[in-house]
Amino acid sequence: MNILIIGSGGRESAFAYKISKSPKLNQLFIAPGNAGTSQYGQNVALKVTDFQAIGEFVLANQIEMVVVGPEEPLVKGIHDYFLADEKLKSIAVIGPQQEGAQLEGSKDFSKEFMIRHQVPTAAFQSFDKDSLEAGLAYLDTQQLPIVLKADGLAQGKGVLICESYEDAKAELKAMINDAKFGEASSVVVVEEFLKGIELSVFVLTDGENYKVLPSAKDYKRIGEGDTGLNTGGMGSVSPVPFADQAFLDKVEQRIIKPTVDGLKKDNIPYKGFIFIGLMNVGGDPYVIEYNVRMGDPETESVLVRIESDLVDLLEGVAKGDLDKRSYTVTDKTAATVMIVSGGYPGAYETGKVISNIENVKESIVFHAGTKSENGEVLTAGGRVLAVTALEDDLFSALQQATADAGRIFFQGKYFRTDIGFDLI
Repeated sequence: MNILIIGSGGRESAFAYKISKSPKLNQLFIAPGNAGTSQYGQNVALKVTDFQAIGEFVLANQIEMVVVGPEEPLVKGIHDYFLADEKLKSIAVIGPQQEGAQLEGSKDFSKEFMIRHQVPTAAFQSFDKDSLEAGLAYLDTQQLPIVLKADGLAQGKGVLICESYEDAKAELKAMINDAKFGEASSVVVVEEFLKGIELSVFVLTDGENYKVLPSAKDYKRIGEGDTGLNTGGMGSVSPVPFADQAFLDKVEQRIIKPTVDGLKKDNIPYKGFIFIGLMNVGGDPYVIEYNVRMGDPETESVLVRIESDLVDLLEGVAKGDLDKRSYTVTDKTAATVMIVSGGYPGAYETGKVISNIENVKESIVFHAGTKSENGEVLTAGGRVLAVTALEDDLFSALQQATADAGRIFFQGKYFRTDIGFDLI
């Protein structure tokens, strides 16, 4: 079949790598893709939110499946656009419709969903301009630190952890009155702080059946030892050593099953991935957030561990028979080290020539923020390359990925050399 992947980052590079291995694939297109995705398929210059252009391309190229990578087109309703069009409605779209995408598009919606379906999560209340005074009073009743979350999409930047009541009140006002995160913070969720260790579990569902994908842990801070500013992710490992089978069984019984059942009870059709951001609090899982797509850079560590044909699994999602599809995962460990532009996550330069990628033999190099120009690969973003190694154990995988990240060069490059070492 002909398949179109929507997106341009490391996650979409990993999808392209995995999908390109399927015997069911005829032609693969990536829109817009990057310098690395072109080795797996054909890049197409389309905006991820230009649904009309995407639809026209799909029809012109006999595309049978569209795999949506990022959250924005899902929250804006790309799946609904296809279903509403007589010529497009029969094409499989992997990713939820707009209503299901609210699990990520609105923090308030997702928290209310969790409460309604008894999914364990932190206590919370939501406030807007009309209830700001009540919100300020509510802060005084909370224990420190206090978590503030912008309700809408804020490019991963809309979460603040406040260490004092003064700070929390000032930030709540800035978010609601001064639109600190734009429209995204017109509603703010005030949440209890959970103390524990974070991880992510991914689920693929056809709305009725599901497969639990490998667990992963990512590293958000820019600096060694998890210090400094938050980023889109500096690396990841899969599986997570502290998430043993007993813990993952709790995740399935207390979180995954009630989530999939809850979507059914609420009559919300859902075909795609659910990313469940978890906190392990003394051996018990709590949901921090849902995302309605795979994470980045977790995808780069998760997909390389799936031994089954990904296209076959995605076909199961589209046809509603995911339970009948073969699914196996390797026992090996994957580690991903992200190479970023100097200055990231602050101001950074692009257009730097990248060299030596071809000399990386033992790891897979997934492109995230790159472009091709005059036969050269150039940096085109903050997070530039994800280097993933798959080895027998965590230490070997980390050692290999870190060493291979060191083999690649561009001006101002930076990567963390301590990804995953807190787990050894």
